[in-house]
Amino acid sequence: MALLSNEIIELRAPEPEDLEVFYRWENDTELWQYGVTLIPYSRYELRRYLSEAVHDIYQTGQVRLMVNDRLSGRPAGVVDLYDFDPHHKRAGVGILIDRAFRNQGRGRMAVSLVCEYAFSLLHLHQLFAYVPVPNVPSLELFKKNGFAVTGVLKDWLAAGTAYTDVYVLQIMQADFVRASGSGRFVPSGE
Repeated sequence: MALLSNEIIELRAPEPEDLEVFYRWENDTELWQYGVTLIPYSRYELRRYLSEAVHDIYQTGQVRLMVNDRLSGRPAGVVDLYDFDPHHKRAGVGILIDRAFRNQGRGRMAVSLVCEYAFSLLHLHQLFAYVPVPNVPSLELFKKNGFAVTGVLKDWLAAGTAYTDVYVLQIMQADFVRASGSGRFVPSGE
């Protein structure tokens, strides 16, 4: 299989045809608690993003990849590398899996593939992720891909008048290679 794909999914650049799925995901207010979105996005703004986005991680400090389900041909989610730091050789990982594709292993596969890409092609030393403490499925997804909790950010996310702690997770390139044997990591459990 190619670097950004396996038998079930492929990671690919966003296309203009992804507009409606981006519109649905970006405007799902239930997901806003996990990020920094506070206002809805218009189709116009998203269309502009899809047509003008620069997909050069060295230029923008981030790259967004669609998680495409190979069986249905539909977008199953999106995975991001963000806060890319070429000097310290690290980046953050964020993921969103569409409700229709959750609990089917696609999230674990997407994180595994983006780790393989980051470590083998970008030659990063480490990846990190921030996971809100109540988001147990996301925490398990990262742990099953070899990430370890290395800290807790107290009261990190505002939720109305309350605050939520956030786990900091990390995986080092050497740990990823060791866990995957040949360098191709296969997530445990499906």
